[in-house]
Amino acid sequence: MCIFAKVNRDLYTADNDLLSLCSRLYNWWKRPEGWGVWHRDQKAKSMTTISAMRLASLVTAINVLVASGFSIAAIFRPEAVVPAGSIPTQASLLLAMYAAARTIPLALFALAAIYKRATSALLILGTLAGAVQLLDAGIGLFQHDLGKFAGPLFIAVLQFFAVYLLHRSVRTSAPLL
Repeated sequence: MCIFAKVNRDLYTADNDLLSLCSRLYNWWKRPEGWGVWHRDQKAKSMTTISAMRLASLVTAINVLVASGFSIAAIFRPEAVVPAGSIPTQASLLLAMYAAARTIPLALFALAAIYKRATSALLILGTLAGAVQLLDAGIGLFQHDLGKFAGPLFIAVLQFFAVYLLHRSVRTSAPLL
């Protein structure tokens, strides 16, 4: 008889605790600063993440497609990428093929990450694509060619900015555990 009384008392206490918890959650939910604010904030954060993902996807796609386009163009028209006054040789064709061998896989993987909406992959590949453009700007500076310096530098800055916005939005919208 004593065991049944203890079990009954424990069930009553558990029911009472559950009722108290439900009551507190209901009161929190119906307050203007409760659920509604949290839900609106989460929706705003997710919209920020969506916007940042779209921007990073667009900038990364343009970046890798432009880089791949120039490396492919250099294979067919090496005079387009060699310094002014230089004569394209077999060596410039070979270097153009090396450039294409690096930029085409980067473009394919970046476009796959965009298609799959893989945020972490886009962060990594976007940063890599930005670093490649920054190095291309360094090569343009070394050649004293303003066009080959300013274009890649602009794309690199834009790429790093888009990756930064995506990283910040993902970091702020991550669930707290």
